[in-house]
Amino acid sequence: MKTCILMGSPRKNGNTASLMPFFMDELKSGGGQVDYIRLHDLKIEPCVACRSCQNDYTRFGCVISDDMQKVFDKVCECDLLVLATPIYSWFCPAPMKAALDRLVYGMNKYYGETKGPSLWKGKKCALLTTCGYPPEKGADLFEEGVKRYCKHSSLVYLGMLAIRDMGYRAEFLDSGKIQQARDFAQKLISGFHTNPL
Repeated sequence: MKTCILMGSPRKNGNTASLMPFFMDELKSGGGQVDYIRLHDLKIEPCVACRSCQNDYTRFGCVISDDMQKVFDKVCECDLLVLATPIYSWFCPAPMKAALDRLVYGMNKYYGETKGPSLWKGKKCALLTTCGYPPEKGADLFEEGVKRYCKHSSLVYLGMLAIRDMGYRAEFLDSGKIQQARDFAQKLISGFHTNPL
């Protein structure tokens, strides 16, 4: 299984990032390959809805010259796409939102003169989030948006791990959260094998 993790946090050592070594180790334990992409390290412009990407069904086709082609290439190569992000104001930070907007157009050739295919149909998708509110009040809206995004794009949604941060004065990472990250990785591996591409 080849996994592409898009990391949406602006903090290299933030809460979400602190879960990644344990999550990725578990994904790799069975021989899986993981590509980890920090979106804040890249130049990703927002989609301008020009629909130039709709002219060619064989490639991403975006006319904006930035780092999004690299993201597209890794997403195309993967079996499982993981969106790893903190929740800011009930949604993901700006670079991830920009990447998701660019992908929904470039991957889904639905918006041209004639309706074309989804270039990522059948790929698996999952969420790993951290939030300040209880997950059912902090990450629920983002999860619902991603579920609709997956349905629209013909992706297979495998679920979400949402872990609460109890505040700036509290220590975030502990053995329980580490185990949750490992268990979620194992769940995704199992989900991939029970619902293969």
